[in-house]
Amino acid sequence: MTLTQLRAFAEAERLGSFTAAAASMDIAQASVSELVRRLEEELDATLFVRGSRRLSLTAAGRELLPFAQDSLRAADGGVRAVRSLGSLGGGTATFGVLRNADYYLLADLAQTFHARYPSVRIRLVGQNSAETGAAVAAGRIEAGLVVLPIDDEGLSVRPLMRDEVFFVSADRDRASAPVTIEDFAAAPVVLYDAHYGWKDPTRRQIAERAQLAGVRIEPVIELERVEAALHLASTGVGDTIASAAVINSSAFPSGLHTAPFAEPLYDTIALVRRRGHPLSRATRELARLAEDTIRELSDGFRTPAAPLRRPR
Repeated sequence: MTLTQLRAFAEAERLGSFTAAAASMDIAQASVSELVRRLEEELDATLFVRGSRRLSLTAAGRELLPFAQDSLRAADGGVRAVRSLGSLGGGTATFGVLRNADYYLLADLAQTFHARYPSVRIRLVGQNSAETGAAVAAGRIEAGLVVLPIDDEGLSVRPLMRDEVFFVSADRDRASAPVTIEDFAAAPVVLYDAHYGWKDPTRRQIAERAQLAGVRIEPVIELERVEAALHLASTGVGDTIASAAVINSSAFPSGLHTAPFAEPLYDTIALVRRRGHPLSRATRELARLAEDTIRELSDGFRTPAAPLRRPR
């Protein structure tokens, strides 16, 4: 059973003849008759009473009609949705953003996109990069921004910028020189992204360095958000880490001191999508806006070469 067969059947019922249905569908009358015949053959049922001036439905035809009409409405609706999406006149753009999106000037992304394309619905999903990568690979999100490294099987990955990660402490002496991984392991550490733990891309890099150095990182406190970790660090509970984008923001607490790692540590921000799967036009445009924002930030952003100092 095909949509073309169902359309021939529904048009013949609506217009009362195969000839009129053929004109409506812009095909030959014999083609409409053949489509209906094949449908009847497949269903093993007669759908029309033939021979009168106007076709009339049999009991089987009356049973089939509402289902045929529903199927055709659904198919036509799908065609309209895809076509409107192609012209950015509708549809939904689905995109994953960084959990710390505000620090990368992405807070206004939805507003900017909506102002340009008010008919397109937007679904921005903010989560840990490990989860974003998995969601894109599984097709739950079309594309997204992540911090590398992530598991990239089935993904196309395009790096956009590097943001250096610094050691952060309320103790001026502990942030007076570049920090080795051994120094970090010995410090009282407060780390964020507790849910994903060492699967988080930044923490994953630290764990790999610690493993190579033969030391272990054992946080005294783990919580979810960088803001909470910075607050605890500012009260002297422990030391933490933060990217330059966070440190250079107005939200960075006073009284904290920063130092680079002896082996520089970076958050590399990348755009990911499913390999071999084209993006819808709406998501493609949203991804372009996000990429442009990150690149503009990268062009105007300079990571400090020396340790940053904040007044007490």
